[in-house]
Amino acid sequence: MSKVPSLNYDKVIKALQRDGWVIVRQKGSHIRLQKHIANEVLKIIVPAHKPLKRATLSHILKQARLTVDNFLKKL
Repeated sequence: MSKVPSLNYDKVIKALQRDGWVIVRQKGSHIRLQKHIANEVLKIIVPAHKPLKRATLSHILKQARLTVDNFLKKL
């Protein structure tokens, strides 16, 4: 099990987009992404921080239903 890295938000968003997430809108420093899977729509918000705190990224990955290892492969 890998450790959650400390990354800038733009890298996180690019990796999420490779996983099928789409940017829906941005309000201030918060970027909202969503992804359609089966019969539900997942939504997450990524704050535009450089770098994102590890805990914040960990919560984003949980909401995105991504493991740290899978996420790292998408970077």
